[in-house]
Amino acid sequence: MSDSDAYSYEYDESDAGSESHPDEEAFEYTDDDEAKEDAAVNIENTYYNAKASRDNGDFEEAAEGFESVVKMEVETNRNNAGIDEDNTMEVDESKSQLLAPLKYHGSWSYKAIKQLIKLHLRSFSDKKDFNSNSSSVVRDYERMLRVASSSDSGISPNAVEKGVNGMLERVSSLVNNSNSGDSTSESTARTLAREVYDLTLRAFHPNEGISPNERLWSKTNLKYGQLLYEMNETSKLQAVIKDLLASTSCNGAESDAMSSDNAVQSGTHTMEIAALQIQLYSRLKDTKKLRAAYHSAMAVRGGIPHPRTLAMIQELGGKMHMDARNFDDACQAFFQAFKSYDEAGDRARLRCLKYLVMASMLHASSINPFDSHEARAHRDDPEIVAMTNLVQAFHNDDVKKFEGILQKNEGRIMDDEFVREHVADLLRTIRTQVILRTIGPYTRIRLTRIAQDLNNIPVEDVEGLLVSLILDGKLDGRIDQVNGVLVKASSRGGGISAATSDNSPSADAGKITRCIGMMESRNIAAITQLTSALDHLTEVLTKLSSKGVLNQQASH
Repeated sequence: MSDSDAYSYEYDESDAGSESHPDEEAFEYTDDDEAKEDAAVNIENTYYNAKASRDNGDFEEAAEGFESVVKMEVETNRNNAGIDEDNTMEVDESKSQLLAPLKYHGSWSYKAIKQLIKLHLRSFSDKKDFNSNSSSVVRDYERMLRVASSSDSGISPNAVEKGVNGMLERVSSLVNNSNSGDSTSESTARTLAREVYDLTLRAFHPNEGISPNERLWSKTNLKYGQLLYEMNETSKLQAVIKDLLASTSCNGAESDAMSSDNAVQSGTHTMEIAALQIQLYSRLKDTKKLRAAYHSAMAVRGGIPHPRTLAMIQELGGKMHMDARNFDDACQAFFQAFKSYDEAGDRARLRCLKYLVMASMLHASSINPFDSHEARAHRDDPEIVAMTNLVQAFHNDDVKKFEGILQKNEGRIMDDEFVREHVADLLRTIRTQVILRTIGPYTRIRLTRIAQDLNNIPVEDVEGLLVSLILDGKLDGRIDQVNGVLVKASSRGGGISAATSDNSPSADAGKITRCIGMMESRNIAAITQLTSALDHLTEVLTKLSSKGVLNQQASH
């Protein structure tokens, strides 16, 4: 075949398609297609130019650019739909809710509105016109929700959830970072957070929302409940918990038909709600409801909550056990909380490790909490070194060192309110141990000597500790307040006596006096018995002699 014969045919774009595919038309670019492509490119360029202005610090120009993106996309979509701008309603009239989806907005509008909200929040955090920026945030956030709920916007559910969660986190951080000294900014931030969360809950409500999404609605409610707890708004938190429990009970009616995955999700959701309840009842000091919520959370099977959620439940459960003076269960709860926080990489693990050490000491346990490999890894942390020294002083019954660590606030131990609440119990526990060790070999000991061993505390405090030991059945004895001496019940059988613990002459004199007193007591008892016997003998002899006289008289 020659070169001319090899390529004897010519490709003609106009008829090639008709020969091979008679039912298809050849693809050709038209002026309309080019116009659409140009419009899309202009929208994209405008968006990224606005982002560049934002990065350069020109926020006003950036805001104008983002607004231009929204207008350009709406105008383009209207033209593509062949709709006259003057006779067009942007609102979807099929929706009767106050929040109605916006038509003719697409993904670029959604992104641009998100950027506008971030600009408003940045200005808010910079303390620039709180009220104006707050109203702008609410207005644009409502617009973002309406765009996201539109069926023709082309925004994926994942993109919607990601955008909403990001905004909620920004608003929550704004509340947490607001200056407590500036009441205006704090109040405005809280009002803004409530409005943003309220809009979100209304938009995604499972039954009444413009974009029903039960999963996103539940997650938003949980976040809102946590924020309300941090803002100490207990009444609103109770309403949120009520809504969450109502939705859970409705879903529970279909639990028999649930798959294993749904059962896990349900268990996880139940534990997250219980976590909110436990926080609420702990703050309200409602011990009965707190205990019920805690046991309800611990009874859930199959749930896989975030380690931080589980840690928080265990931490508050440990505090509940501490208040009930159930130190053994408190140790177990704090240890589990420590491990969960450690798994989540949360610095709160050190706080729970402190609580674990404190519960262990109050339990008077001989087990060192730092013997576990999980806790051993944190021995060298500055906050934990002080606790390690505290434990060593506790196990060595070194009251002076123990009190010195607390007084110097080494490792900021005393900065924790919960630790401060139990400092008195810690001191009482170690002092009790020292008392039992001190009086162990003695039957009598002066209260001043005990006070000296307890780092020179007042004698009145020593009496209080001894009374507690006697009432608890840990000590069998009595207090001689007149002479300032503790007398153990075993002194009646003899033994070592220590009115003072040194070898001074006064101590020897005391021992001699007590010995003489014991001898005199025994002599008196013997004389009393002898006298009684003589009286009995005299009585017998008297009776015998009276009978002899009568017999003699009868014989005469």
